[in-house]
Amino acid sequence: MLTGYDEGATVRAPAASPSGANTMSGTNSREIASGAGKSRLARALRIEWLGQTVASLCWIASVLTYGISSNGDWLQLAAASAWLLANIAAITTAEAD
Repeated sequence: MLTGYDEGATVRAPAASPSGANTMSGTNSREIASGAGKSRLARALRIEWLGQTVASLCWIASVLTYGISSNGDWLQLAAASAWLLANIAAITTAEAD
């Protein structure tokens, strides 16, 4: 049964700073921000994300090219836009892995 719980996993507490305060230095926060940017770029360059984003943009372009003449066209545009927004949100949020 898959529960997401690993009995052999070890949980480690973050190391305390010499002053006893648990704060981040400027260098460490810059390294983390830089790593997050690289991670975001790496996720954006994955074929799954690129394919879905291109597909949603093509869907939006198709609806706009052929014109909006019925309620179904508005629903198509809303669905394509929601798909694009979901892809953008997936890149901007932190990865849980």
